[in-house]
Amino acid sequence: MEIIPENLTWKDSYKLYTGSILPRPIALVSTISKGGIPNLAPFSNFCGVCPWPFMVAFAPMIRPEDGTKKDTTRNIEETGQFVVNIVTEDIVTKMNETSIEFAPDIDEFQETGLTPIPSSKVMPYRVKESPIQMECVLENMLAFGEGAGSSNLVIGRVVKIHIEDALYKDGKIDLANLKPVGRLSGAYYAKMSDLFTLKSPQQQR
Repeated sequence: MEIIPENLTWKDSYKLYTGSILPRPIALVSTISKGGIPNLAPFSNFCGVCPWPFMVAFAPMIRPEDGTKKDTTRNIEETGQFVVNIVTEDIVTKMNETSIEFAPDIDEFQETGLTPIPSSKVMPYRVKESPIQMECVLENMLAFGEGAGSSNLVIGRVVKIHIEDALYKDGKIDLANLKPVGRLSGAYYAKMSDLFTLKSPQQQR
């Protein structure tokens, strides 16, 4: 089967997109409005960009109903700051609750019971229950597409990382104990705790 994405409706393209690019890591992004209201929202359009300088990116979609930007995008535009909180099996249910489209004046920390703790270098709060938290400043924001199905690409420079002590060993993250969660399509998620190793050809020589 051969498909030209431009010939699809945005919804059909979205289904193909989310059903093919997987598993996707989830960034639980905390921001704060210029009026001081905290916000939490999950994004599975999330990836690393560069290790030095340490940079990450995620892509919040435009609301298809009315073409407006999500609170996360608007807050980052106003403050230039955000925190990426890594999602694990322990907090995946509460992460899912933050995906509700709350009004801009609603604090998702209070709604979900997740615990806000102060950051060191940025204004938005970190999520205490997340074992890895990345404080970020906005490096760049790009817009792709127009209308339903379009997105903004937010690129952030990580200025400080908080890691649970038990997970950081010999300069590396203990993957088995981290237990990150991957996003699939629809209501499906994947536990990433079933690990296996595969050495690169260079290492095998």
